Order: sequence, then structure tokens, then C-alpha cells
Amino acid sequence: MSIWWSLHLRREAASVPLARRLLLGTMETAGVDPDVSYDLSVALTEACANAVEHGGTVDRGEGSQAYRVTAYLDGETCRIEVADSGPGFAPSPGRRPTAAPDAENGRGLRLIEELADHVHIGRTGRGGALVSFDKIIKWRPDAPLALT
Repeated sequence: MSIWWSLHLRREAASVPLARRLLLGTMETAGVDPDVSYDLSVALTEACANAVEHGGTVDRGEGSQAYRVTAYLDGETCRIEVADSGPGFAPSPGRRPTAAPDAENGRGLRLIEELADHVHIGRTGRGGALVSFDKIIKWRPDAPLALT
């Protein structure tokens, strides 16, 4: 069995905790280990915050007022994708956007890389940013929906 859900959210700060709560509730109900759920929820929070902040400047007519979050629980893996329709990341093979060591912000992508097992940062087919990350799932011993 597998579980997936997709949200189309407004690019507003209030949408970030909504996505996080939905993910945590799904993981708890399915019986995913709380530490894994927490890591994924922090990574999701960072990806959503990036979409809200950088997903386009609506007041200048660029991008969209929305972004999309999709989560898949399939067997032993959880994959989360966050896509927006903003300017996306500048293509630079082999390099990921990184913040300066003394920067006030910009560490979200590095944090996602530390919390997930596999990360893909790229562009959507429409040119927006796509942040996709996977993590191997550990199940609680009493997991009602262990998807193994």
C-alpha cells in the first residue's frame, strides 16, 4: 500500500505550518518513527519557506500566488516535493545554492540535505523551483499502516 497527498497553497507564511501539521499527522497515523517524522517536517518547513519567500514576486506580476507540496509514502521511503512557479534556481551543474557562513538566512537547502537521504534541487517544467527529497522510513513497532 502507498499513501500520497498534494496541496496547493497560497504563498503566505501561514501556509507553512499547515503543510507541516498535515505531514506530521499523516506520519503519526501511519506509524512512522517520530524522529523520522520530525526530520521530514523540518525539511518540509524549510522547502515551503523558500517557496513562500522566493516563489515569485506577485506584486510585479512574476510567478504565482501559489506553490505545491506533494508527499508520497511508499514502502520504506517517503518523498516530498515542493514546487513553485517563481524564477527557479539558476542552472549551475554540480553546484547548489549556498549561503555565506555569516549570512542571516539561506541555510535552508543545506539543512534539507542534512535531514534527508537524497535531495534533488532543480526546476519545474515551467521554470519554477523544485525541491524534492527522500528519506528511508523507520516504523514504530505498533505501526498500524506499516507499508512494507
